[in-house]
Amino acid sequence: MTEFDRRTLFKGAGALGAAAAVGAATSKAAPLAYADPAVGARAVSIAGTTLEAVGTPASTGVRQYRRLTAGAGWPLIVRSELAAAKAGRDDRRIGLASIVQTTDIHMVDAESPVRLEFIHPQNGSAFRPHEKLGAAATVTLIERINALGSAPFNGRAFDCVVSTGDNTDNHEFAELDWFLTLFSGGSLQQSTGDLNRYEGVQVWGSTLYWQPESSVDDIYKQKGFPQIPGLLSSSIKPISSPGLDTRWFSVFGNHDDSVSGVVPSGIGFIDALYTGNIKLDVPKNQAAIDRVATAYNTAPGSVAKVLAEQVQTGPIRRVTPDARRAPFTPRQYMAEHFRPRYTGPGPVGHGFASHAPQSGITYYSFQIAPGVIGISMDTTNHAGLTDGSIGQVQLDWMEKLIIAGSRKYHDRSGKLVTHEADDTLFVAFSHHTSDTMGLPIPDPEHPFERRNTGAQLLDFFHRFPNVVAWVNGHTHENKITPHRGRTAAQSFWEINTASHIDFPQNARVIEVNDNKDGTLSVFCTLIESAAPYEVAYSDHSVTGLGSMYREFSYNDTGYDPKRLGTSVDHNVELLLVKPN
Repeated sequence: MTEFDRRTLFKGAGALGAAAAVGAATSKAAPLAYADPAVGARAVSIAGTTLEAVGTPASTGVRQYRRLTAGAGWPLIVRSELAAAKAGRDDRRIGLASIVQTTDIHMVDAESPVRLEFIHPQNGSAFRPHEKLGAAATVTLIERINALGSAPFNGRAFDCVVSTGDNTDNHEFAELDWFLTLFSGGSLQQSTGDLNRYEGVQVWGSTLYWQPESSVDDIYKQKGFPQIPGLLSSSIKPISSPGLDTRWFSVFGNHDDSVSGVVPSGIGFIDALYTGNIKLDVPKNQAAIDRVATAYNTAPGSVAKVLAEQVQTGPIRRVTPDARRAPFTPRQYMAEHFRPRYTGPGPVGHGFASHAPQSGITYYSFQIAPGVIGISMDTTNHAGLTDGSIGQVQLDWMEKLIIAGSRKYHDRSGKLVTHEADDTLFVAFSHHTSDTMGLPIPDPEHPFERRNTGAQLLDFFHRFPNVVAWVNGHTHENKITPHRGRTAAQSFWEINTASHIDFPQNARVIEVNDNKDGTLSVFCTLIESAAPYEVAYSDHSVTGLGSMYREFSYNDTGYDPKRLGTSVDHNVELLLVKPN
């Protein structure tokens, strides 16, 4: 029986959309994308992955609120847009690399004075009802990764974990400590200010926020959110993380560099607000709320002025000041990764070069496995704003790195060059996606350096047949895109994965395999945390809090079904031509 005979070919949007879970919208199927019913036979093990089961909303609930349950696993979709899928490749397949991608962890200091939760109707990331449970939920994600230990298709033990940015939410030292402790192992307390009581907006009695411990009829309870006595008290208790068993690497995101991922650092008034005792309450009128939201969303340079005015007009709340809320710089971010208590399974510095805290170089390369090199890019704009770009100096460094590992490549003029070299496969990692890098504004440290867009970065990667994939986050969405070059050999895949903070809260196992037939297969398998899909609301263990974190994220008023992606963005085998 041929490969084509035993597969189900999908040509229409409806069939692919129907295979997606949790109400994802359908979309046009990519050519030659088909579901493989033999996934169980092809995999070493699908246990613990979304091939086995997926969190799915119950059919009914209180008002619009839904609890989650175990739904049918997502299928394996074979995507042969960039190379043909040849029969018998499973018998020849050799696993070259096994990677886990986590992204957009967003460790949140939910009591921080610089968080402006009242703009969440205009900017959903300003407040999430589940954000206080993030540390517990990340423990359950780490438990899942450790329990799996190896890739589902090639069976290779994980070579590394790569966290592709927005590891913190508001680039505070406290948030960075929590993230580094979670990944490296140790005890932490997701709280600032008065460590014995929660001082954030969820006890203020405002109907604009979920008030889990009171009977206030807030907009979340009107949707069906429960009242849970003691939840906030439980959320600030110390917890322990086992840390990852696998060495891990850290990538910059815009939230790791800017206030709320948008406003540039180093503004005196805002920096003082971080560590002070004033937190803005809900403004008295909608016009004031809109003014703050507009500044954050479209004119971040004006945020300091707008906030200063709002502090004067009020209303304000007094909170316990905390020096640990101070924002860090990119150099300080990298320096923290070198502290011995954060080494965990290594490597020391988690990818950053030993001189990086002094030089300010925020990008690096690392060996994933023999013959497979990772490139950690910094695509953030250090001048602020959400979208990204990449500096020319970084691009020149990448060019030299990839050329050194390429037997064939195209120079800047497009001419094919062949030289003596062993072909190395490259997997690039960044925070931003190709279509969220349209803001080439100058870097404050290098104001005269050219900045490049996502389209220019795509053109750059097309020059090198041994660039296999570009892996990223930022959009909080599952999306996998084929990028065709002028020749089949110049093509590669862009792999975008949903966040850990917003539903569906996925991480992704990425495997690079040599099919020994002139093609490579990159298997991508989504995973969820180890927390059960449903627990009693009285279960305030780490596991219970991790489960509620997922459930509340699905029911968040800011939930966007688009983030789920469709079948072609979930569990996939991505074919491409092997460089030769």
